[in-house]
Amino acid sequence: MTLEQLRIFVAVATREHVTQAAHDLNLTQSATSAAVAALEARYQTKLFDRVGRRIVLTAAGRAFLVEAKAVLARAAAAETVLNDLAGLKRGQLALAASQTIAGYWLPAIIHRFNAAHPAIALQLSIGNTEQVAARVREGSADLGFVEGDVDDPLLAAQPVAEDEMVLVGPLDHPLCRASSVAASDLKAARWVLREQGSGTRAVLEAALHRLGIDPDGLDVVFDLPSNEAVRGAVEAGAGVTVLSRLVVMRAVKAGLLSVADISLPKRHFYSLRHREHHQTQAAREFLRMVGETRAG
Repeated sequence: MTLEQLRIFVAVATREHVTQAAHDLNLTQSATSAAVAALEARYQTKLFDRVGRRIVLTAAGRAFLVEAKAVLARAAAAETVLNDLAGLKRGQLALAASQTIAGYWLPAIIHRFNAAHPAIALQLSIGNTEQVAARVREGSADLGFVEGDVDDPLLAAQPVAEDEMVLVGPLDHPLCRASSVAASDLKAARWVLREQGSGTRAVLEAALHRLGIDPDGLDVVFDLPSNEAVRGAVEAGAGVTVLSRLVVMRAVKAGLLSVADISLPKRHFYSLRHREHHQTQAAREFLRMVGETRAG
């Protein structure tokens, strides 16, 4: 059994499709099928059943998939350690970040890191706070950056920046024209919000609770999965929202949105790393640059 056979088996098993796996692995379909067939023949165990035009894992295949993924993960970890011994001359760094951070705060740091260490291949995946935490926990990301609190004993969270939240609406919205905003005004407004699980939504709900307002009682016309979609809906007049000032400042300067006169608590951006995983020199260097940004 070779690592290449395991890699091919995992690709076929996760896609349940030989042709797709072969395409993604840049292999021929015959080579992909042969690798799976060799495993089945060597251990006299059927790993897949054909159901119509599809293939599905057998019970043995499902059990083997768990172990195969674990072996590949250990091999990747060993390769990471060897790459780390070469310093910052080669290797890769997988980052995951929630939307506000990925779109408005992290790019400048990524650019600085890439300019200083061009041999390190950077990957960035984007999700909400819960999704980013899951990627760091499962090991598909070396570092995560989120806007919300994460309570997970496997993850070490460190504040790395501060972010200002603002309530915004169309220029002619009563909340934005008022000299002050009362709790009753917030209850009466129509809202466009980020989805549940996002750090932005969590900050708003915490602020509402402090004002004695039940978030479930708001008139929410849209739950949208991105900052840009929320901002666009508010610009179109759908309602008001709370977003990071980083997200709305250009629209405010352009006269598309107005900021309401209400003070909202600031929030922190946090870095996440797995407590039990090897931290590479690349990850340490990236966090050092993040620290310089905060100090500046």
